[in-house]
Amino acid sequence: MCSILAIESSCDETSASVISNSKILANVVASQQVHEQWGGVVPELASRAHQQNIIPVVHKALQEANITKKELDAVAFTRGPGLLGALLVGSSFAKSFALGLGVPLIDVNHMQAHILAHFIDDPKPPFPFLCLTVSGGHTQIVRVNDFLDMEIIGETQDDAVGEAFDKTAKLLGLPYPGGPLVDQWAQKGNPQAFPFPLSEMQGLNYSFSGIKTAVLYFLQDKQKSDPDFAEKNMADICASLQYTLVEMLLQKLRKAARETDIKHIAIAGGVSANSGLRKGLREEAEKRGWQVYIPAFEYCTDNAAMIAMAAHYKYQAGEFCPQDVSPMPRMKF
Repeated sequence: MCSILAIESSCDETSASVISNSKILANVVASQQVHEQWGGVVPELASRAHQQNIIPVVHKALQEANITKKELDAVAFTRGPGLLGALLVGSSFAKSFALGLGVPLIDVNHMQAHILAHFIDDPKPPFPFLCLTVSGGHTQIVRVNDFLDMEIIGETQDDAVGEAFDKTAKLLGLPYPGGPLVDQWAQKGNPQAFPFPLSEMQGLNYSFSGIKTAVLYFLQDKQKSDPDFAEKNMADICASLQYTLVEMLLQKLRKAARETDIKHIAIAGGVSANSGLRKGLREEAEKRGWQVYIPAFEYCTDNAAMIAMAAHYKYQAGEFCPQDVSPMPRMKF
């Protein structure tokens, strides 16, 4: 039996999970509310909150898993990508904990972990499959050949789609985080009410900076004659915005599926919780004969269970890291 404690601290969620023989025994997440008043994540405040939360979160995870520290076979942590200060808190704790217990240390790529969240519960995708990884910081199409063999075949050249959701939500006067609020409003509106332009990028890459500018100019124009335009038309604006962003995502995903001839399609990351994306993906699956895989909601947003699952496969492969390992805020695959 192999039991691993995993820690996630890449942004504004402090999380700890325990995995034993590929089964998640506990997944504890402490969210940070301190950023709401600033309209975005403040890195220094995030680091301080991680310092406050990490010991209680780890303690609770071990309790829920009904496992003692001495029963752990390894300690894993998110090495990157993410905020440097936040990553430092998690990595420093993990290194000290592993050193004190005399067990191996495992560093995990946060984005690879999002993909491996698909192996926490059934149904699990077969290899190879395509994974659209969408979050506040990343938008990628990844060809997944094996648990530890992944290749980015398309990615955003500027803003991530989650960033586009949050920034346009801010233009509409919605509080942070705005993405989930856009989704809520969109479900009440007409997605064809206001046509926004789709970006034109070659290959499988994305660009989301243009949609932000288009919404800004659209609102400025409409509010000249009606200062309350956004408030009066919030549902239709959000529905039109969400439709455009989802269509941009699916456009490239359709192309990737054609070029690779892969019909097993997965989504991962915080934006994979978006109802419009889930609906659009299922509609595409019916049209094109895709088999679609979407993790449970609790494994879409940042959490340590996905770090634990990635660590499980790295442990099996004997991929450990030394004690002098450093966080990598811009870590690549």
